[in-house]
Amino acid sequence: MMNGLRSFRPRAVRMLMIMMLPLAMYGCTPTVQMAAPKEPITVNLNVKIQHEIYVKVDKEVDELFSEQGLF
Repeated sequence: MMNGLRSFRPRAVRMLMIMMLPLAMYGCTPTVQMAAPKEPITVNLNVKIQHEIYVKVDKEVDELFSEQGLF
């Protein structure tokens, strides 16, 4: 009787491992969930823009504009 019990244990362990394999594989699969935020997204832009424009004009063109005007 001991001979039959010894051969049953390895088979039972193998069967249990085979039955648990799909559960273990399911536990390893990654899940990705996408959900919209509950609060709106706010973007705070505190930007200070400074610019300087330098115009270099020939003396002849400058005299022409001063005499006749721009338009």
